Parts: sequence; C-alpha cells; structure tokens
Amino acid sequence: MGRVMALDVGERRIGVAVSDELGCTAQPLEILERGADDLERIGALARRWSVERIVVGLPLRTDGARGPEAQAVEEFARRLQEKTGYAVKTWDERFTTVAAERALLEGGVSRRRRRVVRDKVAAALILQGYLDRRWGRESEG
Repeated sequence: MGRVMALDVGERRIGVAVSDELGCTAQPLEILERGADDLERIGALARRWSVERIVVGLPLRTDGARGPEAQAVEEFARRLQEKTGYAVKTWDERFTTVAAERALLEGGVSRRRRRVVRDKVAAALILQGYLDRRWGRESEG
C-alpha cells in the first residue's frame, strides 16, 4: 500500500493531509486557498508526494443524507479524478471539523492559530479514518 492524500474541501480553503509511505498514519500537510487552479495544484502536490490515491472528505448531513455541499464535493472529486488521473474516493467526513477544533482546543492552540490549521487537521482526521478502515482498524471515538 502506498501513500494516500486526503482533502477537506471547503468554499474558501482546502485542507491537505498525506499518509506515510506505508499508508498507515496521516499527517496534516497544508492549506490551499481556493482558486481557479485548485485541480492543478492538488495534482502537483499528489505528484510531489508520490501518492497512489486521493481521498476527498464528503460532507454528509448528520442523518447521512447528501445535501448540496456533498453534491458539490462529489462533482469536485469527479473533476479531480478526470484532471489528474489519480484514483479519487470520497469518505464520510461528518464531525471531522468539530473533532479537529476540539483536539486543537485541548492542545491549547490559540484561536488565531486554530483558524490557520483547522482545515489541514480535519484533512488528517479524514485520512486517518480512511487508513484505519483500509487496514481493518476502526477508529475509537
């Protein structure tokens, strides 16, 4: 199993995380400000990190339904796969932003710093959930 990249796609920013080379653990990488060249920048990051696939967080509603946000992310994932040629999979991201905020609060991270890192921490949580399932480990929580 190789390296995997995860994205937390928002309206203004995209949080990015990558796994280690074995695809076991997730690390926050960076935050991309949204722009017309999102797909190209993500493709360049994927090539730089030699990923084998990309996981995109799917913002389902709490009841599991797909709202307009989830439909927009599914379209983004489809275009990303077409543009980059990478295998792109969506992954349920319910509560990851809340969990990221909670972890940062518990870590004593300032409000200003939390705003800066929250999206990439959320991407890392999405990725770790995906990796845990892939390896047959269920996340506790």
